[in-house]
Amino acid sequence: MRTHGTLAKWNDDRGFGFIAPAGAGAEISAHISAFPRDGVRPHVGELISFDIETDRDGRKRAIRILRPGTRSVPRVVERSAPNRAFLAVTLGVLIVGAISGYVYRASSLAQPDQFGHVAQPMDQTAVPEQFACDGRTRCTQMTSCAEAMYFLNHCPGVQMDGDHDGTPCEQQWCSD
Repeated sequence: MRTHGTLAKWNDDRGFGFIAPAGAGAEISAHISAFPRDGVRPHVGELISFDIETDRDGRKRAIRILRPGTRSVPRVVERSAPNRAFLAVTLGVLIVGAISGYVYRASSLAQPDQFGHVAQPMDQTAVPEQFACDGRTRCTQMTSCAEAMYFLNHCPGVQMDGDHDGTPCEQQWCSD
């Protein structure tokens, strides 16, 4: 039940005061959190309406305080739309990162390794299915000249062409 009264005492530093009910009766405590959040600070002598609640110790306190001429309107929490500028910047950074990664990968393929070989993109149609890069790097690990040629042309870090003439394992597998 709504009750009316006047703010009789108020301590702005503590955000606490007392209301004198319009009829007879003892003063009722009021806290700043019970007032509307409209930016107007409570002041002594102000007419207000309120509901009364009893705390665990049996003391009465004012809740849902309203000022005359205002209605109790439930506050609607507005969700802000995602910041379009933030989304645009994030998308831009992702695009630039993807392009940079592509350019780096393409340029690193064109750089010669320690033996002067330039890695070539692998043509999937020309690669024999019987061979695959599996970590072997030396001639002693190969079983044929064709396998050594495949490893030299397609696998990084191989050490099979000592004279850098493009023919691997000349002493073991690919001798003339």
